[in-house]
Amino acid sequence: MNKRALSETEICDRFITPALQRAGWLLERMRREYSFTDGRIIVRGRLVSRGRRKRADYLLVYEGVPLAVIEAKDNSHAIGDGLQQALAYAESLNTPFVFASNGDGFVFHDRTGQSEQRESSLALDAFPSPEELWRRYSRWKGFTPQQEQVVLQPYYDGGSRKDPRYYQINAIQATVEAITKGQQRILLVMATGTGKTLTAFQIIWRLWKAGQKKRILFLADRNVLVNQTMANDFRHFGQAMAKLSTEAKTIERADGTLETIALALNSQRQINKSHEIYLGLYQALTGPEERQKLYKEFSPGFFDLIVVDECHRGSAAENSAWREILTYFSAATQIGLTATPKETKYVSNIEYFGEPLYTYSLKQGIRDGFLAPYKVIRVHLDIDVVGYRPKAGEVDDRGVEIEDRLYNQKDFDRNLVIDARTLRVAKWISNYLKASGDRMQKTIVFCVDTEHALMMRQALINENQDLVAANGRYVMRITGNDEEGMKSLDDFIDPMNPYPVLVTTSRLLSTGVDAQTCRLIVLDREVGSMTEFKQIVGRGTRVHADSQKYYFTLVDFRKASNHFADPDFDGEPVQIYEPGEGDDPLPPVEAVPPQAEDDDLWPEEDSEAETPLWGDGEDPDFPDPLPPDPPGEPRRKYYIKGKPVRVLTERIEYLDENGKLVTESLRDYSRRTVREQYASLDAFLRRWRGEERKATIIKELAEEGLLLEPLQEELGLELDPFDLICHIAYDQPPLSRRERAARVQKQDVFSRYGPQARAVLEALLEKYQHEGTIDDLADVKILQIPPFSAMGTQIELVRHFGGKKADFEQAVHDLQSALYAEAA
Repeated sequence: MNKRALSETEICDRFITPALQRAGWLLERMRREYSFTDGRIIVRGRLVSRGRRKRADYLLVYEGVPLAVIEAKDNSHAIGDGLQQALAYAESLNTPFVFASNGDGFVFHDRTGQSEQRESSLALDAFPSPEELWRRYSRWKGFTPQQEQVVLQPYYDGGSRKDPRYYQINAIQATVEAITKGQQRILLVMATGTGKTLTAFQIIWRLWKAGQKKRILFLADRNVLVNQTMANDFRHFGQAMAKLSTEAKTIERADGTLETIALALNSQRQINKSHEIYLGLYQALTGPEERQKLYKEFSPGFFDLIVVDECHRGSAAENSAWREILTYFSAATQIGLTATPKETKYVSNIEYFGEPLYTYSLKQGIRDGFLAPYKVIRVHLDIDVVGYRPKAGEVDDRGVEIEDRLYNQKDFDRNLVIDARTLRVAKWISNYLKASGDRMQKTIVFCVDTEHALMMRQALINENQDLVAANGRYVMRITGNDEEGMKSLDDFIDPMNPYPVLVTTSRLLSTGVDAQTCRLIVLDREVGSMTEFKQIVGRGTRVHADSQKYYFTLVDFRKASNHFADPDFDGEPVQIYEPGEGDDPLPPVEAVPPQAEDDDLWPEEDSEAETPLWGDGEDPDFPDPLPPDPPGEPRRKYYIKGKPVRVLTERIEYLDENGKLVTESLRDYSRRTVREQYASLDAFLRRWRGEERKATIIKELAEEGLLLEPLQEELGLELDPFDLICHIAYDQPPLSRRERAARVQKQDVFSRYGPQARAVLEALLEKYQHEGTIDDLADVKILQIPPFSAMGTQIELVRHFGGKKADFEQAVHDLQSALYAEAA
């Protein structure tokens, strides 16, 4: 057997896997070809593709704990050639032990630093057993035998065998280990849409099943969040779980079945203390009056684990509701979950919980392909840029004299309402939706206040009268003071319900909306808080494959996207576009570089104990960025009609991989992408001619972000992918497929074959001219379809090339070589 002729897969099957089995690794402890990312989503105009998924050849797991990564190579490589790649995977997967192999042996890298040598070579039969690697891991961590039992407590799998994602495993394992070793305050930072609730469930499940924690309290600030958590991720706790509420409710689970929420309170608000897992709203457990402090019905030592979801929201201040509760239960281990740690002069959850134990950012989620990337369209209105100065003695539409000063963008719709500005914004949004070809894409428009949201609703209705006539709920306002709008909230976030489509709001929808199918977010108000800006972006970051939603668009009328320049922002957009008056509202097909909450937002109104701690849709966690009005008379608004408003000039930008704003055409980007893989034309030609399947090269380039269809459209030429790449990347004159085929016909390529074989090859060449690729033509099955089937049977035609399938394939490969003998 020629070992060097074997593929990487054959090396794994014949040498590496048997070596692992001899060392005691059962197949269920080996994860072969373990893909741990989805591949980043690449957006080019309206085209979307996926980048390459990160995949470890082997992940070795001991009782659910990832211990080792192995990177395999075929035998033409040195034993340790895959080690650097494996080390990068190990860093993401948090595995301490790293191996590389080519089937002859192993190179071992010990990331714990406990071995005499950090790297060493091992014979093929000297691979460590599972027990040996676990002993090394446990010794490195300093676990006692009792701690080991907790750390090795299995995950809940429910028989589905669907593992948590790699970053969830990292967060769960780090938390369980930290608690096992006595850490009492833990902060986990995970971007919106990355599964904080599922992560919390697995942490609680493992600690509960191991007997480490016996009574648990899960705190949230949204009713629907608690209900959905109980009906979905937490439902496996069964009768051990109950909600601290008097309001019975039956809700629909993710799989469509109905679930009745178990309650721990009776109508007299007496607590059933026989449960082990309690969930509740922290505003329902406390209040300004002593009689409202329901949490004091429990003894301070009743709970030994408390989890606070969204611990940044209305809650990080020292005198906040959850801080009051946590202080009372100070002996319990306490975990804070957040997407956006809140750190200001006055409030801090890091001050309380400490530095994050684990962080999975928006940027990481986008780069891994678990979160949707987004485009940004910046729209500058002339009135926003130059401002508005009233004439002496000028009165507004209601006859009130306007205070003489310069009004700017921060005043508009707050102190000064210019109706034409609202109409222009509504018209722009409507034109965008019409140009996109999909006027049913769910859209949130953030307005200055509830009155502005009402005016925007009316303007959008008048711009979309045809669709409003078809369904009166096409445009709706959803604010805390609009009862009818609030009733439509669940319909808006339901992926299966098409209405409402366009929603206007103030601050109500900036957090806590799991709007999976939201494709357009419009900012027509100031966003002064980085925390709120991240939360708003988070409204659209969920991928929804069923509706083909892989990215969303953020339209900014108020310079809120200036937060992208803040070093604290960690999720860059794929494109920034600034159209002018009369420009297409859709961004052009511009090149962009690689990219590097699940709750309701309003407590139920029929429960007095669960009323929000703020009113009229305003969230104290995201205060108005402008200073408060002075005490005394309420703020006066001026209303002006007839002031023309237009869009200013166009600029197209995007953030590159270094976070800098640059301008680059699709051609320039494509050129740079190809040259990063193949520095010279010769390098590209060597690879192209050496690769039997040319589609492999096209796929690799696509995974780096190069899509040929938009390029083909821009050039307007029917080019072979080879010529398209050579022309764009290396300035070679492009040859059409017809010109390439003509060159081959002039050469003496077919003369060594008989007339029947020449006829087949000429038909293949004709097919290439029309279809543009020759890869599929090498498959002998092509001889079964016209025009080849009219020339004879597959067996008869192959006989004309020598009688063997390989003879026909070699003839097609020779034809390929002739086609691509030169770049131009």
